[in-house]
Amino acid sequence: MSSKTFFCIDAHTCGNPVRLVAGGGPQLTGKNMSEKRQHFLKEFDWIRTGLMFEPRGHDMMSGSILYPPHNPENDVAVLFIETSGCLPMCGHGTIGTITIAIEEGLIQPKIPGIIRMEAPAGLVLIEYQKNGTKVESVKLKNVPSYLAGENMSVECPDLGELRFDVAYGGNFYAIIDPQENFPGLEHYTAAQLISWSQVIRKRINELYTFVHPLDPTINGCSHVLWTGTTLDESSTARNAVFYGDKAIDRSPCGTGTSARLAQWHAKGKLKVGEAFIHESFIGSKFIGRVEEEVDLNGIKAIIPSVEGWAKVFGYNTIKIDTEDPYAHGFQVI
Repeated sequence: MSSKTFFCIDAHTCGNPVRLVAGGGPQLTGKNMSEKRQHFLKEFDWIRTGLMFEPRGHDMMSGSILYPPHNPENDVAVLFIETSGCLPMCGHGTIGTITIAIEEGLIQPKIPGIIRMEAPAGLVLIEYQKNGTKVESVKLKNVPSYLAGENMSVECPDLGELRFDVAYGGNFYAIIDPQENFPGLEHYTAAQLISWSQVIRKRINELYTFVHPLDPTINGCSHVLWTGTTLDESSTARNAVFYGDKAIDRSPCGTGTSARLAQWHAKGKLKVGEAFIHESFIGSKFIGRVEEEVDLNGIKAIIPSVEGWAKVFGYNTIKIDTEDPYAHGFQVI
């Protein structure tokens, strides 16, 4: 087909974009979303790059595509697409996707206020609050999350040796807390954090291996989470999450918050049920909690919850035409 049209609804979750593909998504094969993610990556990744990269998207663009659930007990299945790839799970993307889908009538939940969502990483249980026709908040109980490694080392340009932990919250995160060579994210610009992240993520994946215990297709450290002092004294912690090739998450990052909850709980810094108010680089907030402790194939893990809000702001009909030399998008860096 020389031309393909996609109907998209655009929103943002606490500042970070969410582009829901409400029409034009590809038909995928597979008995679950993990298998369908592999099908998408093999044959349809041009849709992701065409819609997420320039000139139709931008460096921070993130999106999703809705599918029918595989289990009739569930309400919806979601594929997550963004500049960094076709992700196993996306927390800010879930909050934005559910907000869009409920407000636009794309999902009819079996139980009002509750959604059972299938993601490539697993089943995600969601509660949402409405005020009239608007969704005011979305709270998701994420997939089992855990501390995958601690006190590892990598050489960072300009800063020197950095120690870091790696935790899984739907994606693998290298978490860099304040230390001798890194006093905290508040001392640096987003441009500096991005330039360092580009180098150290590559080095981390050369030095270490991270594989999900139940799904080997989920592997590798895809995100870098820098931490520092909060802007609001009432917040628990602040982060700047690097993803893609040159993006800092404008939201507090849902899977990143889940990873940090797993890290803090494993280190005895956060109890089950305690509120964890997580700030983004721009100061927007998610509320996280450790809901329960679970076993993940012999690994001590948690079920984290993340609550936030999103705002729908536009409708976007996008055409990808193969006669366009930039049909499948591009990135400058």
